[in-house]
Amino acid sequence: MDINEIIKPENLVYDKSVLLNDDVMHYCPGCTHGVVHKILAELIDEMGLQEKTVGIAPVGCAVFAYNYIDVDWQEAAHGRAPAVATGVARLNPDNFVFTYQGDGDLASIGTAEIMHACNRGENILVIFINNGIYGMTGGQMAPTTLEGMVTSTTPIGRNVDLNGYPMRITNLIAQLPGTSYVTRQAAHTANAARKLKRSMKKAIQNVLDKKGTSFVEVVSTCNSGWKMTPVAANNWMTENMLPYYPLGDMKDSVKGEHSEN
Repeated sequence: MDINEIIKPENLVYDKSVLLNDDVMHYCPGCTHGVVHKILAELIDEMGLQEKTVGIAPVGCAVFAYNYIDVDWQEAAHGRAPAVATGVARLNPDNFVFTYQGDGDLASIGTAEIMHACNRGENILVIFINNGIYGMTGGQMAPTTLEGMVTSTTPIGRNVDLNGYPMRITNLIAQLPGTSYVTRQAAHTANAARKLKRSMKKAIQNVLDKKGTSFVEVVSTCNSGWKMTPVAANNWMTENMLPYYPLGDMKDSVKGEHSEN
């Protein structure tokens, strides 16, 4: 059959979001960033938020996120995205403002910024990509690297006596009274991606309703940094990451309530 017959409008059941630019993504094959970008673009479009959205681009693998989603962007220095987002949201209270950060960005150099922004209850969405490694800079150990996990700086595995324990920073975020919705999701299967989209939609709506900070962690793979094929990386994540970082909502409340999770 001619390909033009297959893609005729009457045969089309799924299409790329109009907010996704035609730039070829630079992410490694199997990387979760592309899936999360797609979901985010779909939601911004479906909720009619393109003209009032401001994203804060990170430092790390997703540093070029502004090339892929057609909304306004501001780039922040390493770890400072929540501080920049605070300024943008306070100056433009009717806008939807989000940050997009990795574990090295948010959970290491940016720990102070994320904790205080969430504690203040800034009306922003934080998207936190946790792949347990510094993906862009050479595969070094991150705060989220699992015990025994091999990285370029822990060639015999993370030793908690030397390196400390893997940080479940999302669990800490859930304790802060300024957060309204805190969840941990994934995007390695179609079912997981659907759940992630539902969670992200709730998080965006909470921001629009000015309920405080919404925080969505996405447990992800880094098959290049982990030195695995995409399929093997997904399997390793399922067997090793998800038991330590279990999926699900940790907090779903109005601003000011405290979570015991």
